[in-house]
Amino acid sequence: MIYENIKGVPKFEAREYENKKTKYCICIPIINEGDRIKQELETAKKYKINEMADIIICDGGSTDGSTEDENLKSLGVNTLLIKQDVGKQGAQLRMGMYFALERGYDGIITIDGNNKDSIEDVPKFIEKLEEGYDFVQGSRFIKGGQAINTPFIRLISVKLIHAPIISITAGERFTDTTNAYRAYSKKYLIHPEVQPFRDIFMTYELLAFLSVKASQLKMKTCEVPVRREYPKKGKTPTKISFFKGNSELMKILFNNMRGKYNIDSKK
Repeated sequence: MIYENIKGVPKFEAREYENKKTKYCICIPIINEGDRIKQELETAKKYKINEMADIIICDGGSTDGSTEDENLKSLGVNTLLIKQDVGKQGAQLRMGMYFALERGYDGIITIDGNNKDSIEDVPKFIEKLEEGYDFVQGSRFIKGGQAINTPFIRLISVKLIHAPIISITAGERFTDTTNAYRAYSKKYLIHPEVQPFRDIFMTYELLAFLSVKASQLKMKTCEVPVRREYPKKGKTPTKISFFKGNSELMKILFNNMRGKYNIDSKK
């Protein structure tokens, strides 16, 4: 089915392999993740994560064969969404969130599709959503979390720049703010001061905005321990280029701090 002409949502195709089965879903944005997404989904199946939460792949237009229907079905994927419009991660998340809310899920868990994160920890996020939390941030830096082979420059950037800026903006301390392993309640996403379905959220703006808005709205937030593991050798799996990507990320952080993404913002 093709979804189009929906304000604030990119045009996309939805391939539903199964009907909605669970209370919560997992949205995984990917583009050309190859064996990494296969390995992540194999881990999810091993731990029966697909029986706890419907897995929705939010594809940005992969061309590497990693999103072939039969492969995804065999790995326990419930639905494949294929973006057919402009935008990067923010657009992929918007189509995933729109589809999930239309389908009636009570909460959405997001996780990168590059096999760096412990998808077997999904039950921790579900537990917190069941307890009434509206924003649950996964963290490798709190007790019980694991940061494995984290590149030094990335570690310093998160701890000394990104996390402090997000924490100041939110008015609450968070420790692992670049981590897209999170959970959002339906209550949070449909709040009139959130409105995630806006074209201003094209790249990493939506992650930054949703990192702080729950705290600003005095909603219930927390962190849960997770593992994030980088490969010992080879290229670091990331879509953020060192110079251009990080400079754009800094711009987004400061725009977020001054409220550019707020509903009533005229800044």
